[in-house]
Amino acid sequence: MSAYTVKVEESRPATDKMPSAGPVYRCIYAKDGLLELPAGLESPWEMFSNSVKKYPNNHMLGRREIIDSKVGPYVWHTYQEVHDAAIRIGSAIRSRGVNPGDHCGIYGSNCPEWITSMEACNSHAIAYVPLYDTLGANAVEYIINHAEVALAFVQENKIPAVCSHLLYSYLSTIVSFGNISSEQKKEAEELGVSCFSWEEFSLLGSLDCELPPKQKTDICTIMYTSGTTGEPKGVVLTNGAIMAEVLSIDHLLLETDRVAGEEDSYFSFLPLAHVFDQIMETYCIYKGSSIGFWRGDVRYLMEDLQELKPTIFCGVPRVYERIYAGIVDKISSGGALRKTLFDYAYNYKLGNLEKGLKQDEAAPFFDRIIFYKMKLGLGGRVRIMLSGAAPLPKHVEEFFRVTSCSTLSQGYGLTESCGGCFTSIGDVFSMMGTVGVPMTTIEARLESVPEMGYDALSNVPRGEICLRGNTLFSGYHKRQDLTEDVFVDGWFHTGDIGEWLPNGAMKIIDRKKNIFKLSQGEYIAVESIEGTYSQCSLVTSIWVYGNSFESFLVAVVVPDRKALEDWAANNNETGDFKSLCKNLGARKYILDELNRTGQKHQLRGFEMLKAVHLEPYPFDIERDLVTPTFKLKRPQLLKYYKECIDQLYKEAKAKKV
Repeated sequence: MSAYTVKVEESRPATDKMPSAGPVYRCIYAKDGLLELPAGLESPWEMFSNSVKKYPNNHMLGRREIIDSKVGPYVWHTYQEVHDAAIRIGSAIRSRGVNPGDHCGIYGSNCPEWITSMEACNSHAIAYVPLYDTLGANAVEYIINHAEVALAFVQENKIPAVCSHLLYSYLSTIVSFGNISSEQKKEAEELGVSCFSWEEFSLLGSLDCELPPKQKTDICTIMYTSGTTGEPKGVVLTNGAIMAEVLSIDHLLLETDRVAGEEDSYFSFLPLAHVFDQIMETYCIYKGSSIGFWRGDVRYLMEDLQELKPTIFCGVPRVYERIYAGIVDKISSGGALRKTLFDYAYNYKLGNLEKGLKQDEAAPFFDRIIFYKMKLGLGGRVRIMLSGAAPLPKHVEEFFRVTSCSTLSQGYGLTESCGGCFTSIGDVFSMMGTVGVPMTTIEARLESVPEMGYDALSNVPRGEICLRGNTLFSGYHKRQDLTEDVFVDGWFHTGDIGEWLPNGAMKIIDRKKNIFKLSQGEYIAVESIEGTYSQCSLVTSIWVYGNSFESFLVAVVVPDRKALEDWAANNNETGDFKSLCKNLGARKYILDELNRTGQKHQLRGFEMLKAVHLEPYPFDIERDLVTPTFKLKRPQLLKYYKECIDQLYKEAKAKKV
C-alpha cells in the first residue's frame, strides 16, 4: 500500500454470515513478524527493577513542595528510594492477607504514591484496579465489588467518598496516600474496615521479603471503561500485553525519532486511571527517565510545566487547543510587524515540511529566532509530543508541527489495545490529519459495514477497524458475553470506522455504534442521554449531538406545543408556535428545564447541554430523519441540521468567552 505498511494477507469476500473484509496490513517495521517479548522478561516489575539497577540515583518521581501556601521547586525521589518504598508497601499488602492474583484498588490524582502503589502490586503479582469517578457516582462502589477489591490506596480527599459506600462493599483495608483523620478511622472501623496512613502502612512491611514468581500471562491490571449502556466494563490486561506495548513504543521511536533515556523527563497530568498515561509512565520507568507530577489543578498546569521543563509531553486535543489559543492570542496582540514576521516564517517552514523536509531541517534559522519562543511555552525542552484520546483538529496539529520545534504524533487506541494501536510518525508530514500506521505489535484490517454504506473492498477502503496482535486485552472481567461480542474469528472489532489512505495511514471517520468521544476524551453514550432528557415534560423529541472536536453537547428539540404556549402566556410573549421556537427566552427556558432534568437524573457535567435549537416540526420519515420505527437517523439529522449545529456551537462558545 505504501512505504510504511505491508500487506500480509489478502481480502476476504462476503459470506451469508460475515461481511467482506479488506487485506491485513502491518507496519513496515514489523514486516517479518510482530514484535515479540524477549525471553526472560515476565513482568513490568522487571522493567522497573532493571532500571533501579542501572540508575539507582536517577530522579524518578517528583512533585512540587508547598510550604506555607507557597509552591516551591520539584522535589525528587530516586529510583532506589521508590523501589524500596514499593517493596515495603508490597510486603505490607501481603500482611493484610492479599495474595498474588488478588486485586488492589488505586484511587486518586496522579502523584508519586499512585506509581509506588502500582509497583508494589507489580512486585507481588497482584493486579491493580484503577478507580475513578468520571464514570459516575456509583462506579467506584460497583468496580470495588465487581473486581473484588479487598484493599484500596486512596487519595486523602477521596476517602469520605469511599467511606460512604463501605456498608455494602467488598473492601476491608483503606490506605491513604497521605494522612487519615481519627474520625475517619473510627467511622470505617465501625463498619469493619481498617484504615492506615501511608506511613503507618509502610511500617507493616519489610524490605526483606521474598517476591513471588511472575509470568507474562498474569493479569497486570483490570481497567474499567465506560460501556455504551449499563455498567462499566473491566478490561483485563496481562503483563505480556503491557510490556509489548512499551517495547513497541521504544521500537518505533528507535526507527523514526530518538528513544527516551535517563536524561528525559515526562510531565504527568493525564489521568493515571486511563491507559494512555499509564503506558507512557511505564515506558519512562523502563528507560530510566524522570516523571514530574502536576499539582492536580488545571489553573496551574502551565506553571508546573514551566517549572518541570519536560522533554516528553502527552496531551489530549482539549489541552493542545487551550495552549494553541493562548499562543495565537499572544501573537495577535504583539503588533502588526511581529505578526507579519511570524506569518512569513510559518509559511516558509510549512512549505518545507510539505516538501518532505524533517522538523529540524525545515527552517533552522526561524526555529532559532522565532519559534524558540513557542518552545519556551512548554518549558523549552520538549522534543516529543503525543496526542491521543480524540481527533486533534488539523489546524492545531499543523500549528504545533510548524512552531513547537518538536515532533508531534497523533495516535489512536483503546483500553482494549493497551493504548496506542496506530500512530502517525512524527517526522512524516504527509501523515497529518491521520492516526498513522499500526504499531509493531498489531495487524489491522477493515471490515465492511453494509448498513452504513462502508465497503472495505472499494477503491477508497472504508469499514470497521479490526485488530489482531500481542497488545490486545484478554477479555472483559466476568463478562464472557461481551468478550464474545467483540472478538470474532480472532479479530477484535473496535466499533470505529476507518479509511485507509493511499500512503498507508489510517483516518478515523465514524463510529459504528452511537457512542462518541468529546475532545477531552470522555465517552458519550448518546441514546441513554436522550432517554434521560426525554423525561422532561416540555419536549416531544430530542436529538443530542456532540462533536469530537468540541468539549460539550448541543441538541435539536421538538418542544411540546402546549407547554411553550403556556410559557408565552405567562411571560407576555406573543406569536405563533413557529415564531416562539425562535424566541431566545423560550430557548433558554427549554434549555434550563432540560438541564434540570439532567441534574435530577445525575447526568455528569459534560453530558449537560450548552445550547438548543427549537424545531416546530416533528422529525419525520418524509425528510428521512427517522426510521419507520421512529429511531433517529443520526447522519441524516446532522446533514439536515448542519447549519443549526454550527450556529449552536458558535453561540455557546461566545457565551463562554
